[in-house]
Amino acid sequence: MTATIIDGNAVAAKVQDQIAAGVEKMKAEHGIVPGLATVLVGEDPASAQYVRMKQRRCAKVGIQSFGHVLPADATQEEVEKLVADLNANPEVHGILVQLPLPGHLDEERVLNLISLNKDVDGFHPVNIGRLAMKGREPTFVPCTPYGAMVLLEEAGAEFSGAEAVVLGRSNIVGLPAAMLLIHRNATVTVCHSRTKDLPAVCRRADILIAAVGRAEMVKADWVKPGAYVIDVGSNQVADPGSEKGYKWVGDVDFDEVKEVAGAITPSPGGVGPMTITMLLKNTLRGAELALAEKA
Repeated sequence: MTATIIDGNAVAAKVQDQIAAGVEKMKAEHGIVPGLATVLVGEDPASAQYVRMKQRRCAKVGIQSFGHVLPADATQEEVEKLVADLNANPEVHGILVQLPLPGHLDEERVLNLISLNKDVDGFHPVNIGRLAMKGREPTFVPCTPYGAMVLLEEAGAEFSGAEAVVLGRSNIVGLPAAMLLIHRNATVTVCHSRTKDLPAVCRRADILIAAVGRAEMVKADWVKPGAYVIDVGSNQVADPGSEKGYKWVGDVDFDEVKEVAGAITPSPGGVGPMTITMLLKNTLRGAELALAEKA
């Protein structure tokens, strides 16, 4: 059996078309253009490139982007003042502080300051707290696990009663992914470095989400036949045969696992395109919340 490939680029394109239509409707009916503000502290090349990518995607769907760059030695007070100003700006419906921040800054304090209705990354402690509670709904869901859930839905996964395993317990992906699966009535196991007999635990999964940051760690004999496998990993490994001398691979050994799984995301080309797409969707939602407040 060869798995169905879950094409993140195709799903992202479909969702972006829906977002663009929503943006156009809001503009036509209410004269409001959703706006996303990015805050970059320092000049880390990878972070700067990621911010530029977000700004390009904003332009593609009609969302305004407001880029703010502070020097690497910016003070806590300067960063907090910028966030406060963006909270007060009615043209800004989403605020994204690019992480990680330089070591001298208190990251948690900065994230706490973002308005709940503009927390499009979904990392405010109140949003995470609501996600962790039964019967509560966060204003925004963190973008990468949100995208992973959309891919599972598109692939036809059934959540209720399914056994799900999340490999990795980061605040950004693993833990919120587990909570989203619980909200959908899956039975969830979260694995980490101290999990005993990790392959055996993973083999129980009807749904396996790998977000551990170790290149091609998940092998075919870790996977239950027919399982849905979502590979969040993005790891650079040596590839002497390529022009650059390296390539990007996921946390799952794709060539092996696709012969066992029922459906699988590639990496790259799976979850990655969905992360920014869900950020755009959250920004549109931020504009809808602002509009509802005015009503």
